[in-house]
Amino acid sequence: MPTPRPRRSALYMPGSNARALEKGRTLAADVLIFDLEDGVAPEMKDEARARIASAIKAGGYGRRELVIRINGIGSPWFETDLRMLAGSGADAILIPKVDGKETVRRAAGLLGNAGAPAGLGIWCMIETPLGVLDAREIAGASARLGALLLGSADLSKELHALHTKDRLPLLTSIGLVILTARAHRLAVLDAPHFDLADDEGFAESCRQGRAYGFDGKTLIHPKTIEAANRIYGPSADDIAWARRIAAAHRAAAAEGKGVTVVDGKLIEGLHVVEAERLVALADTIAAMEKGAA
Repeated sequence: MPTPRPRRSALYMPGSNARALEKGRTLAADVLIFDLEDGVAPEMKDEARARIASAIKAGGYGRRELVIRINGIGSPWFETDLRMLAGSGADAILIPKVDGKETVRRAAGLLGNAGAPAGLGIWCMIETPLGVLDAREIAGASARLGALLLGSADLSKELHALHTKDRLPLLTSIGLVILTARAHRLAVLDAPHFDLADDEGFAESCRQGRAYGFDGKTLIHPKTIEAANRIYGPSADDIAWARRIAAAHRAAAAEGKGVTVVDGKLIEGLHVVEAERLVALADTIAAMEKGAA
């Protein structure tokens, strides 16, 4: 089982803002998403692209995952973004408003032709009704696929849905995106919470997202990183329980026992797999935090 990579917090950062790119080296976000799309004016696209590539090349981001959100298919910059960033050193390219598998295949082809390394992933934003309905085909369109990201603002607009705290109007879409991600063993990240003055609302959206099954949350301001990391990260109690389950299973296996019982509870294989995943995730987070200290 590959070591899970924490994606509790994924912060959008405008690619045209040199100070923001520099500050990203000091932030506790698991993922930094350098933005070339919504956060960059048309006349600044070329400069922002070069600035992002230069920042990544300069390094200093530690073990943070670096993702570049490019401009969408149909825009004047889509192909240029992919060709120019294929060798940027980023971990993934994020494509906005993915409606179908052909967008992914075209992007993967352009990256391959530009000499992109096999490890450069493709992440897809699912933020349209067609994207939700075709999520299964999108997720299986390329071996480069690494994550699906829910985009609730555009999706709500196209659904003519109201923005409610419980997000019931989006529940079907949320469920389909998470089901698709899990079926294809992809990461899946929740949409941003746009009211920066509503700290409790943000925390509740993180608790809700974790309950639904998201791996983490996309963010639009650094002040929300701590809460996202805390809520989406395994708690001390979670980690202690997972370690006990894993240790008990190893002990039972060593003694030739087919059944493991912890505190009177029968532990099955699925519990052990999840416990081992949680322990590995906690160890990775601890190593990241130690490296940033």
